[in-house]
Amino acid sequence: MWKTSTPCRPAGVFHGPMVVSMRPIPSTQLSKAVTASARFPNAHGAPVHIGDPAALGIKDISKPDWGDAQPFRAGDVPVFWACGVTPQAVALASKPPFMLTHSPGHMFITDLPNSALAAF
Repeated sequence: MWKTSTPCRPAGVFHGPMVVSMRPIPSTQLSKAVTASARFPNAHGAPVHIGDPAALGIKDISKPDWGDAQPFRAGDVPVFWACGVTPQAVALASKPPFMLTHSPGHMFITDLPNSALAAF
């Protein structure tokens, strides 16, 4: 996961940068990855960026701010999704007196089936 140079839309006193997760996707599978993830806007949804990490302000794709670097194979393209770690980055930027968030790698679990989250 990488902190980007893309600011989130402020909400009251809350402001800060968008955090993204990235997966290397074979170029031949890009449309399938976008279509599959776009069906779930209440989860991570469609990618926010495909391609050059520098466009998001990421200087070194091999050095994530959280987690482990991902190996690339020939023909892979970096695909970035908005990440649930964004609230931590917003908390660090906004400095609220108290805030509940999750830890990277410890996501919210629900009994809702994927079909209830799908947009279509």
